Amino acid sequence: MNLTTNIQSKTTIMNRKFKSWMVISVLVATMIPALSLAQEESEKDKGGIVSYGEPDFFRPYDKRGLHMFETTKEDLNKEYTGRKFSLGAGFSLQFQSLKNENTGALNNDFDAKEVNALAKLAPGFSLPQANLYIDAQLAEGIRLHLANYMASKHHNEFWVKGGYLQVDKLPFNGEIWDKISEIVTIKAGHMEINYGDAHFRRPDGGHTSYSPFIEGNIMDAFATEIAAEVYAQKNGWIGMVGLSNGMIKGHTEEADPTGYQDEFDKRNPSVYFKGGWDKQLNEDLRLRFTGSVYHNAGTNGSGLTLYAGDRTGSNYTYVMEQYYTAAGVAKAATAMYKSGRFDANNYNAKLTAVMFNAFAKAQGFEFFGTAEFANGRSKAVADEKDRATSQYAAEGIYRFGNNENLFLGLKYNIVNSEVLLGTAVEDVQIDRFAVGAGWFLTKNIVMKGEYVNQKYSDFPNTDYRHNGKFNGIALQAAISF
Repeated sequence: MNLTTNIQSKTTIMNRKFKSWMVISVLVATMIPALSLAQEESEKDKGGIVSYGEPDFFRPYDKRGLHMFETTKEDLNKEYTGRKFSLGAGFSLQFQSLKNENTGALNNDFDAKEVNALAKLAPGFSLPQANLYIDAQLAEGIRLHLANYMASKHHNEFWVKGGYLQVDKLPFNGEIWDKISEIVTIKAGHMEINYGDAHFRRPDGGHTSYSPFIEGNIMDAFATEIAAEVYAQKNGWIGMVGLSNGMIKGHTEEADPTGYQDEFDKRNPSVYFKGGWDKQLNEDLRLRFTGSVYHNAGTNGSGLTLYAGDRTGSNYTYVMEQYYTAAGVAKAATAMYKSGRFDANNYNAKLTAVMFNAFAKAQGFEFFGTAEFANGRSKAVADEKDRATSQYAAEGIYRFGNNENLFLGLKYNIVNSEVLLGTAVEDVQIDRFAVGAGWFLTKNIVMKGEYVNQKYSDFPNTDYRHNGKFNGIALQAAISF
């Protein structure tokens, strides 16, 4: 056996061992909450009495949850009063008056049903969206969360988003377990993974109260995956390591053997990390800085969905959407759910993504920034190379009035991407400017509106986004509890 063959053999064995340990880690992390629940019930839980109320270690769905990211350990010293059950919801109704165009693009004649023709827009109401949340305090420091989409643009029917079990207090006797519980949190389930901070502020189907704008980032880093996450928090410092299957659903069958065969004809798990610092320095000033990494060495099956995992849809409707297929057939409404968003389609086979976030709140002034860098490839063609995408976003918000119920905001978002269009790799750019305002009538009811202007640059004239742009006004009323 020559040196090269020997090194390759050892590398293969190490990779297999690494994957085996990652799978075992996920199973152990998933079993810990189950083992916790198997412990003897506390005296307060005997008799099966369940009260209605918000659980501990919980982010409220209304205005109180605005500036929360990960749940904290503050409820550790709170008196446990027994099992609790809570129902929550998010409803949104939107009116938009937007116009779009793609001047100079080939085959963009709407009346001739040509493929690059954009949907014709007129002022009107979008499809109302609705979410349903079920939360339960199962034991002291242990809660269950289940999220459901009752109506959305991508899936009009009832659809389960996902759920997880969260353990903040291990129910084992002993000082060492109490010390661990002071800093450690465990989450496991089919859930929204904690990559970056932008997903904490984005609109999610019918639940839009956390977002000061109508839409989130142009390149939307959001996915629900089968995962386990372990957190450590102390004195403002936070660290997290997560492991997931990397896909929006589970798979037990062999990866699809059809199509071009290469080293990505397998399913590697995704591993992701987050680290940062979040501190209320005084009554008027809070600062938070975090960095996140998401990595998958290669996968097949349904493909990675970090930038294509939203099953609800954009809060802009039919904007910059191809209305007809190549056969001249009108697309279904649910097929046009990514309005105004950008998925480079670079990363369904291999991905390394890094996101840095900064958050500052000084009295009523608020800043949230994102810098994101992604590198990877798809499984579209043979000999395809890794391609890069970068995204920057900055939000400036001023909250004022009684309990800061009124707000004004500005946002600028830009994406630069190497994207495969046909057989050529193009360097394209998309940028968005939005100015908005809103009013929380109560902690559960918010009305907001914005003017948005988004432009598409450097797309070839064979693409429907060539010289594309849209602008106009969108208004939204949202209820969350």
